[in-house]
Amino acid sequence: PHWAGPWAVSLASGSGGGGGPSARMWRVLRASLLRVRAARDWARGAATGQPPKEERDPAPAPYRDTVLLPRTRFPAQLPGRLQPQAELETQQKCGFSELYSWQRQRKTKKEFCLHDGPPYANGDPHVGHALNKILKDITNRFHMMRGYKVHYVPGWDCHGLPVEMKALSELQAQDLSAMEIRQKARKFAERAIEKQKSAFIRWGIMADWTNCYYTFDGKYEAKQLSVFQKMYEKGYIYQDYKPVFWSPSANTALAEAELEYNEQHISRSVYIKFPLLKSPPKLASVMDGLSKISLLVWTTQPWTVPANQAVCYMPNSEYSVVKCTNTSECYILAADRVESLAAILDMQFEVISTFKGIDLESGSCAHPTIPGKDSPLLPADHVTMAKGTGLVHTAPAHGMEDYSVAAHHQLPMDCLVDEGGFFTEAAGSELQNKAVLEEGNEAVIQMLQAAKSLLKEERYVHSYPYDWRTKKPVIIRASKQWFVNTANIKATTQEVLKKVKFVPASGQKRMLEMLDRRTFWCISRQRCWGVPIPVFYHKTTGESLINRTKNCFLLLPAILLILLNFR
Repeated sequence: PHWAGPWAVSLASGSGGGGGPSARMWRVLRASLLRVRAARDWARGAATGQPPKEERDPAPAPYRDTVLLPRTRFPAQLPGRLQPQAELETQQKCGFSELYSWQRQRKTKKEFCLHDGPPYANGDPHVGHALNKILKDITNRFHMMRGYKVHYVPGWDCHGLPVEMKALSELQAQDLSAMEIRQKARKFAERAIEKQKSAFIRWGIMADWTNCYYTFDGKYEAKQLSVFQKMYEKGYIYQDYKPVFWSPSANTALAEAELEYNEQHISRSVYIKFPLLKSPPKLASVMDGLSKISLLVWTTQPWTVPANQAVCYMPNSEYSVVKCTNTSECYILAADRVESLAAILDMQFEVISTFKGIDLESGSCAHPTIPGKDSPLLPADHVTMAKGTGLVHTAPAHGMEDYSVAAHHQLPMDCLVDEGGFFTEAAGSELQNKAVLEEGNEAVIQMLQAAKSLLKEERYVHSYPYDWRTKKPVIIRASKQWFVNTANIKATTQEVLKKVKFVPASGQKRMLEMLDRRTFWCISRQRCWGVPIPVFYHKTTGESLINRTKNCFLLLPAILLILLNFR
């Protein structure tokens, strides 16, 4: 070949000695030229319809017989149809199933116990199960090889919404009694357990497969009821009426751990006028001579406005009374938000006066959708200046912070939404039976427009909680539920967690932060398939009857029914 330009120079300056190209460079060059020739031959073949010359006349392999390799009748690969049987034969011949009982009989005092966090009995085995069980198996075998006797009893979580929903999805009937649902759910869980258990055994997981635990077992449930009683007596369990995460798609309360967040959820956010009814005493001189004064409020949940009981402000922040030069109306809003809101609302604001939030004390405003109802102005620490208007619409039945404010100031906490996420009769005929997240939202916005209380509506993309099982949005809804008082055990739990080695270490930080912000844990669910809460309620007052003296007629029959597997 004829070389030219910098390529020839670079080859000539190789490290092969004597200033010429190195042997390695020659090999690279030769390989490159062969690739070019192969590509050229393929291109010609594509144009003429003839295969390359190498394919027409394959060259002999003169050195094939000089390579000496071992010969064996053992097949290099096993056909896929024969693999399952071969695996079973290997397990039987090698005694995999006897390994657990063998190591338990060893004469050593060293014990290692791994508690099996159980999988849901709600479907076929999958790669998540494999990852979980294999990691545990590696841990158990490691300790066995170090001379420990391993104690590992597998189990299954047989109750709960996932199992109930899977069982109901197999049925055509819509109106089933609670007893029928429990029977179907139990049978479904039993089938799922058999499938998963056989798969785990086939994977060679070393465990006590003869003494597995199942949470729907009568004895297991009886122990749960006993623990419930003890926790109640120690003040760790209580019943209360408060806002909780609620899944309209599943008709039940949810714990925070049962949520997943959709970062692209779209809400209909609105800017609302709350006309000032009673001027705060400290601002009487400022308000004199001004007309049409309203508090400006922003919310991403218009459907909660009918349940409004107050408007909250931040006591130590600054607020302004501004006059809109477009309409001559006056608004009260956070001083830090004046410029941003003027741009958002496409208005021109003239600042009349600026004052501290605490000066709003003892004022009140008119409810935007309920004529004749007023809402007090109240201080609150959860008000933010980062977005919105610095004034927060407060609906105690539909917000955690709202509930705290209402409890402190003894405000009404009536809930206008039922278990299915529909407005109740108490919400009024215009809203009754409308789904709050759909046509209910639209109806409230129309009511605000009719009352001339709506300044602006826009789409708002933000993170929003969804039911992780149904993949549908949830709401916050006040209802009577049973809770674990995690605040009482927070300090002890955090101290214990700090002594636990986490892998990865970030898991410890996440767990501690979760405990720090959670003061209660909602444990009751409005479903049929689960451990029944052992409580009777007074027919008239609804008071719960649960203590040693009242419970003598409750706990024993409940345990007997469970032991006899009456569902």
